[in-house]
Amino acid sequence: MYQSVDVAAISFRPKKFDLTGNADRLEAMFRAAAKGGAQLALAPEGVLEGYVVMELITGEEPEERMRDVAVTTRGPVMGRFRELARELGICLAFGLAERIGDDVYNCAVFIDHRGRLCGKYHKMQLAEGYHPSWWYNRLGAHAHAFDTPFGRCGFLICNDRWNPDIARIPVLDGAQYLLIPSFGSRSKEQDRAVLARARENGVAIVEANVGVTLVISKGEIVALSRRVSEITYATIEVPASPSARNRDAQERSFLRWRQTEMRHRYKQGEAKRARSGPHDPDKVSHDQRGRLIG
Repeated sequence: MYQSVDVAAISFRPKKFDLTGNADRLEAMFRAAAKGGAQLALAPEGVLEGYVVMELITGEEPEERMRDVAVTTRGPVMGRFRELARELGICLAFGLAERIGDDVYNCAVFIDHRGRLCGKYHKMQLAEGYHPSWWYNRLGAHAHAFDTPFGRCGFLICNDRWNPDIARIPVLDGAQYLLIPSFGSRSKEQDRAVLARARENGVAIVEANVGVTLVISKGEIVALSRRVSEITYATIEVPASPSARNRDAQERSFLRWRQTEMRHRYKQGEAKRARSGPHDPDKVSHDQRGRLIG
């Protein structure tokens, strides 16, 4: 049994450190998505501040600039979008830099059609790495599913999508669909990674990336665009929530299969290497070298 949900995946390139301008543009895109019939609209990672951590890490911009663009979930910027969700009568999800005390997190939020903050998530796998001194880019520690008007939902943020185990956490907590706000990697490999996460977990996925909008339902890509300024519309089929008993039984079965299968594949690989003998890089052909380097 499935529930059909009309979704919009939004792509645009926000301006670095322009909180007000980005918020204005995001509101306009959300209004357009609502006019287009979306029940749920998703915008990219870091869409409010412009995803500025790399500028801070490299020293291109002073760290203190993050304090000007990071927001709190109870502040006026979030209040603006909670009121917008109520006005439009749709659910809104997007990425931002969240300030908690003296620390800032790469965050995604979900606001329902009544303006209620249903859930949020802090990115757990940072592409740029991690250092304890980076107060402006703290590492997330938890991933939970949360209730929405369309069933339980979970977030990944950009680089999280490459990690099957991170995707698995909210699904084990009951997530029936996943949202992925992103800012980076427009390659076909990223499409395949998102498709794999959907198929592994049996859930629909909506990704809003800067230059890639991707919607997957029932294990197939139902919408894909690589335009930077774009709203992509599609319908996802959200599967009914399994019982906790069935969910746990399926997970135990999967883990047993994975343990046996990985051991089998390892032995196959070892046997193949034994037959082929020790690796000699001098025997690699020029054609092979080109493929390896590229």
